Amino acid sequence: MLSRSFGLTCDQLTGVEIVTADGVVHHATASKDADLFWACRGGGGGAVGIVTSMTFATKPAPEVTMFALTWPWSAAAAVVKAWQDWAPKADDTLWSTAKLLGGEQHPAGPVVTVSGTWTGDGAVGDQLAPFLAAVGAKPSSDVATSHSYVDAMLRYAGCAGQPASACTTGTGGVLKRVSESGASSLPTVALSADGIQTLLARVEAAQDVVGLTEGGISLDALGGAIARVAASDTAFVHRDALASVQYTATFADGSDPSAFDTYVRSFREAMAQEWGDAAYVNYVDPSLASPGTSYFGDNLARLQSIRKKADAASVFDQPHFL
Repeated sequence: MLSRSFGLTCDQLTGVEIVTADGVVHHATASKDADLFWACRGGGGGAVGIVTSMTFATKPAPEVTMFALTWPWSAAAAVVKAWQDWAPKADDTLWSTAKLLGGEQHPAGPVVTVSGTWTGDGAVGDQLAPFLAAVGAKPSSDVATSHSYVDAMLRYAGCAGQPASACTTGTGGVLKRVSESGASSLPTVALSADGIQTLLARVEAAQDVVGLTEGGISLDALGGAIARVAASDTAFVHRDALASVQYTATFADGSDPSAFDTYVRSFREAMAQEWGDAAYVNYVDPSLASPGTSYFGDNLARLQSIRKKADAASVFDQPHFL
């Protein structure tokens, strides 16, 4: 939620202690073992060694205004069109996510919501006004509340009113893991009118997948500080992406996942006609035709070279992306 304001987490990394396959401990920074440090900034877990500690630059935690907007499904096309034109270019201190979800959890049909956070000065309504005007349809609900940073994070995690110690899936925690299929896109272009209709049709198709608890698409705004770092400066290459897109399907534990995998992968394939094959490495997807290229683009060759030097025998095998 602060990535548009401050940049990605990997952009705040200033040093790592990393053990390479030969057992050597490296203390890598931008000026020492710089290649290892570069690879650790978005290069995927375990790509070049085992990281045993990390050092980050920090910033004061801001006060947060959380907002949430919902519309009837009839406004979904207008919401997607307006959001994709507005969210990646909004003030850096405003982050938002657009979610279009269906499935058994929504028996009346799919839902469309836009929620997010504002950490700037003034009223969040002033920031949302251009977006709402572009949608042209009044939200059926519109809520904005102020919180401390910690309280906002607990709410996002599903732990409102709970101590941080209870915000876990472990013993005594209030959270429960769910079985889920997932895939991703990192688009650099806005959808055409036809593309928006394809997206809506795929969300609506969630209603026909037996056993799909909730499924569809989430679009998390990028841009801002993320885009002001050059693509080659870190292993994370997708600096010009408009959003981080997640295709998801949740289902009951123990169910055969094939139908849900098919749903999310066919959704991604349908959107690739306009959004291309770029993907997020933390959504490991064996169905990608060229995972390394999808995850790292033009940075793949350098990452492979660093990996080969650090681990020539492929002790830390990563077949899904390198």
